[in-house]
Formats: sequence, C-alpha cells, structure tokens
Amino acid sequence: MTDAQFKPLADRMRPRRLDEFIGQTHLIRPGKPLYEAVQAGRLHSMIFWGPPGTGKTTLARIIASHSDARFMPVSAVLAGVKDIRAAVAEAQRLLDEQQRRSILFVDEVHRFNKSQQDAFLPYVEDGTIYFIGATTENPSFALNNALLSRARVYVLKSLSEADLLQVIEQVLKDPERGFDGALQIAPEIRQLFAAAADGDARRLLNLLEIAAELAFAADAGEIDANIAEEVLSGDVRRFDRQGEDFYNQISALHKSVRGSAPDAALYWLCRMLDGGCDPLYLARRIVRIASEDIGNADPRALQLCINAWQVQERLGSPEGELALAQAVVYLSCAAKSNAVYMAYNAAMRDAKAHGSLEVPVHLRNAPTRLMKDLDYGREYHYAHDEPEAYAAGENYFPEPLAGSEYYHPVPRGLEIKIAEKLKHLKDLDKSHK
Repeated sequence: MTDAQFKPLADRMRPRRLDEFIGQTHLIRPGKPLYEAVQAGRLHSMIFWGPPGTGKTTLARIIASHSDARFMPVSAVLAGVKDIRAAVAEAQRLLDEQQRRSILFVDEVHRFNKSQQDAFLPYVEDGTIYFIGATTENPSFALNNALLSRARVYVLKSLSEADLLQVIEQVLKDPERGFDGALQIAPEIRQLFAAAADGDARRLLNLLEIAAELAFAADAGEIDANIAEEVLSGDVRRFDRQGEDFYNQISALHKSVRGSAPDAALYWLCRMLDGGCDPLYLARRIVRIASEDIGNADPRALQLCINAWQVQERLGSPEGELALAQAVVYLSCAAKSNAVYMAYNAAMRDAKAHGSLEVPVHLRNAPTRLMKDLDYGREYHYAHDEPEAYAAGENYFPEPLAGSEYYHPVPRGLEIKIAEKLKHLKDLDKSHK
C-alpha cells in the first residue's frame, strides 16, 4: 500500500488541475477572469469566501501550481505574527535567489486579528508575496479595509446536487486515487449521499469513505441501502450559530413573514430548528416580528406569539415548536402594518434630538401645595369629563414639538378603524379652535 493510500479520501481526491475541479463554474470556466488569470499564471491577491467544502484551499493550490509559485499555507487558528514574518522572510529569499513567486495562503483568515493582518500587508503591497485568504465569514465584517482594498473577493457557492453526483462518479472511477471500479453505488443511493453532503464536497467524501470501509469489511462491492442508512442516519444540516448563515436565515424568515408567504416562512423556521437553533431565540424574534410588521393591524398577533413563547418554555420540543409554527403562519397571513414601528423610530429620533424639553405646566403632577401654587396641572382638562371623553384642542407635547405626528395607521386590518377614529379626533381639535 502506498503512502497516498493511507491519506483520507478527501485529501487523495483533491483536484490537482483546473480540469479536475468540480463546481464554481461562475468563476472557473473559459472566458471568466479568474479562469483566464489562472491559466495564464497571472497572480493577484484574492480572498475566497464561501461555505465549507466548496474548494477554497484546493483552488489556491491549483493557482500556485499553474503559476509555478511556492504555496505557503498558514492557519489563522494556529499562526501568530512570528509565523507570518517567517513565511515572508522565506518568500523574500525565494524571490531574491530564484526569482520565484510565493503565495501566502491563510486559511480561516477571518480569525486573524488586526495586528496579524497588518503584519503581512506591507509585503502584499511591495510584491514580496501574493496573498490568498479563505473564509466562511463575510469579508466586509471580518477583514481590515486596507487588506480588502488590495485583494479581490471571489464568492464560492455550495456545490449543487449535480456537482456532488459528479464527485461521486469521479471517486468511483479514478484508478489512482479512488476506487477504480471496485465499488458500486446505485443512482438512488448516490442521491442520498449527495443530499446528506449539503453542498460540501469534503463532507461527501468523508461519508463515502466510511461507507466504503463498511462495504469492503463485509466483502461487498456495493454501498447498499443498509450501509447508507447506517452512515447517513446522523445527518445534520449546515448551520452556523454565529456566522452569516445564521443571520441570513433569520432575515429570510422575517422577510417571508413580512411578505405574507406562510409556506416560505415555515421552511425557514424549520431550517433553523433542524440546524440546531435555540427555539427560545426564535420565539423572541417572532414576538419582535409581531410588533414590527403586524402591529395594530392585528393586535391579536402579539398575544398569540407570546403564548407560543410560553408553550415553548413550558413544554419544550416538539410541542413548543409546533406552537412557533402556528405563530409564524398566523403572522404571515395577518394584515400587515409597520406604522407603530415607524412611529416609535420617529419619536425616538425626536427624543434624542431635542434634549430635555420641559413637561408643559398643565401636564405636571402636583402632589404638594408648592406645586399647586406654581400652577402645576391647573389648566389640565380631564378627558373623562369632556364630550366623547376627549379633551379637544389639548396639547400633550413639549411646546417646541406641539403638533408633531408619528403614528400613521395603514389602510389594513384594525388600523382602518384606528385611522377613522384619529381623523375624527383631529376634526374635533379643529372645531375647538
């Protein structure tokens, strides 16, 4: 057995050339700038941003090979400024002695702090090294602007099911690194493995390796349904509890509810639950949606969401999750209004902008004789003693803000009635003048 055969399947099957690379056709196909640059050996600093198992490291290695550059990998988890300086010194030596270029590849570059990023920035600028970073996090948030401005960002996508099926075919047939036809997998079983991989080629290869070991141990030349079930039974979808995927999925849930799309909202709720998101976190967000996007168009929505939260707290799963699903469907189907949300934001802006405006004298509390002597509360009109229980013409604002309006009900749901009432009250104010 050769040394290569001791390596994990995912490492053995790592593409060595562009023609072996599967996926990312939006970047790696003739006519695309990155493809043409790699084929021509033209180097530039770049950042590969995408989910795990999409080929970021592999693509960096292929670029180094095509350009005859030294590939110098550095892990952002393990390396410090000292390691970076050592790599830069080696790159400078190769450039001086052999006129050979070097690629400093930083995996998980988002884990580098500012000082670590700053350590190699000057050498990127002067051409000592070409920098390629790989990250699963949004570079806009994870990397310094100075570094971003000197590197082109390429977005890598999760592999499609067709891409993953192609990987399986490649593994089964490859005579040197794969199974050389010694293992069979029926089309329907291949589909199961492709679905379980969830867009991640590395994960797919790891699953196939485990399944192959079970098949060979049983002297079988096939990964059948029983082996597939045993290997794939622990399948969990990709879900990043802190990264961008988390916030993207929350955003998709919120926008589906706002867009009155109950089926899509349910899907995103289930995606997050299936991925391990805390149901109580989802319950809090759902309550927020009720106030922000439904508001007084259907005040029952807020109470229903609070009830769903309490069910989740008291009963846990799965009963609580069904209550959350009920709330999400109700919110999606309810009349929509962001009038309270907009009014709150407008009022908060005024509260912050105008400082400590005094409370009008007629609205002040007067629990002592001194306060009464200062006319606190004297001109106040008690609404319940007025016609229609409304003190027409009364001002409840600080004087500089008198007449301000924040809340504008929408012509949907209960807010239709609310708007009619507020208009009537404004008419009473006008008649009082």
